[in-house]
Amino acid sequence: MSMEEKVAPKIISLGKRLRESSIRCVGVRPNWSRYPEELQRAIVSAEKICYPGPVYREIFEAAGLNVFPRNYYRFLGNKIAQTDLFNLLGISHPRTKIYYGRDRLRRIESDFPYPFIAKTPLGSSQGRGVFLIRRPEDLSQYLETHNPAYIQQYLATDRDLRVVVVSARLVHAYWRSHAEGDFRNNVAQGGTISFENIPAAALDFAMAAALKCGFDEVGLDICEHAGKYYVLEANMAFGEEGFRKKGLDIRQIIANIFDH
Repeated sequence: MSMEEKVAPKIISLGKRLRESSIRCVGVRPNWSRYPEELQRAIVSAEKICYPGPVYREIFEAAGLNVFPRNYYRFLGNKIAQTDLFNLLGISHPRTKIYYGRDRLRRIESDFPYPFIAKTPLGSSQGRGVFLIRRPEDLSQYLETHNPAYIQQYLATDRDLRVVVVSARLVHAYWRSHAEGDFRNNVAQGGTISFENIPAAALDFAMAAALKCGFDEVGLDICEHAGKYYVLEANMAFGEEGFRKKGLDIRQIIANIFDH
């Protein structure tokens, strides 16, 4: 009898997210039959299956298995789905509309005064695919390569707050301030990080939003505008520079949560 048959691990990970942690990682294989039978039994009998990938996530959930993180793959890089979720749940989010079909420029201009934000709605990250639209020429250029168009109210702020929540625990938070000449606060675009004077009210707002959305692992971008907090977007594949600057390891943080 193999070790996997004798003692099934409480936590097992398929994806590589926890590969450098104490959690056992077995990899995502192209189909279920590619896993040896003893490994199949270990996966199915685990108390929690981490990072199964989008295909196995649906299969495991249909089979009633406990998958982590919830509400992860369906919202990963999907700004349209995130916006719909925030609006459905009544979570403060900049006014956003999605435009399909013809005559989009006229319809957008009738709904949004310049300047406003336009984004690549699917797959973009780290500040790429985010545009400040100041004039009709900017909008025309954006529309040439984007259908649908994702248009969002511009909230003029000099910084935003990245708040990371894992398994209903606030594990890290830091300010991100934009580089001179750029409107984006993303660290990948030259933004700077600060851990000073983070308001408790902002953290409470972010935690409440993460719990309401059922996000098991998320980096929420929060800003304050005119005395009100807004969720700008949810990042599942978030950068780790803020963790490194604080001497933290997100993988071991997650592993420690499961160990306790």
